[in-house]
Amino acid sequence: MAITQDQVRGALASVYFPGFRRDIVSLGMVRDVAIEGAAVRVRLDLGAADPRPVAETLRSAIREAVGALPGVGSVDVRVLSGGRSDALPMAGSQPAAPTAAAAGAVDPGLVPGVRHIVAVASGKGGVGKSTVAVNLAVALAGRGLTVGLLDADIYGPSIPTMMGVHGQPTIDPDLQAIVPFERHGIRFMSLGFLVPPDQAIIWRGPMVMKAIEQLLRDVAWGDLDVLVVDMPPGTGDAQLTLSQRVHLAGAVIVSTPQDVALADAVKGVAMFRKVDVPVLGIVENMSFFVCPHCGERSEIFGHDGARVQAERLGVPFLGGIPLDPAIRASGDDGEPVAKQAGSPQAAAFDRIAAAVARAIGAPERSAGGGR
Repeated sequence: MAITQDQVRGALASVYFPGFRRDIVSLGMVRDVAIEGAAVRVRLDLGAADPRPVAETLRSAIREAVGALPGVGSVDVRVLSGGRSDALPMAGSQPAAPTAAAAGAVDPGLVPGVRHIVAVASGKGGVGKSTVAVNLAVALAGRGLTVGLLDADIYGPSIPTMMGVHGQPTIDPDLQAIVPFERHGIRFMSLGFLVPPDQAIIWRGPMVMKAIEQLLRDVAWGDLDVLVVDMPPGTGDAQLTLSQRVHLAGAVIVSTPQDVALADAVKGVAMFRKVDVPVLGIVENMSFFVCPHCGERSEIFGHDGARVQAERLGVPFLGGIPLDPAIRASGDDGEPVAKQAGSPQAAAFDRIAAAVARAIGAPERSAGGGR
């Protein structure tokens, strides 16, 4: 009996990429399958990733899965990196760096239905960037926009918890794409849904780049007015990948008031300017604390430092977010505070959302009417 393409691809669908809950077929890594008599040749394309850490694992798994099919005599597996080579680099050699065209070319096919992409970034961790990203997305949806939220914080994905959703996404069989989750009026996706929650992500830069591209290309985002992207902290591979591969409408920089955070926020502004991404403004998170018992206001981390830096850098100051237990609790409970109509916390995020929408020219269909 002759071996068929469907049989081989069915066997390949049982091979999971190391560290993922998805197989190499649904991840789009199978470049082609060739069958000559009893010989089967499989080519994998790992995109921009360095193939060496996982190549032998995948080779072994593919040979076992495909070799078990009736009539298969031999299985040849070739691993490509960015489509540039049919051969795995020799041990000890260095992988070829992506060409300028491959690494820096904007790809309009990544998210064809998205009108505006806004990156929410910070120079350092621990400043509440994800909290701002989630509540900004919810507040934009509350103003009548169709909104998506992408968790690109590869090493510390927190969107599943903050959106109150756990589990694995489904695959649209017609589009062959991941179906984003929908809650609180927005569509969202995170690597946290694809990797076991207790597993650490220990990846080199190229793997991070590949993961972000797949979260853009392989998710059925549909038509969106705005896609809010929660970036990892810092100014590294993830930020460069996003700014080079898609047209960013702008970046929102999140900081706290103290000097140590602001120094890194300044670097974030400089990085986006170097790659010609407009900086929409700076948000000062944990700006002040109001005692719920006596009403006294305390500026625990200082105050107005972000406003002063924004003025010095010539970028808008988008507003301050208080240090408030309700904001922390809402994130832990998966119920973003921006949904709490009439609360001062929701109003603070709504003002920021209004400023962002104006800055990118997104059409607000029913200002404030979505909550």
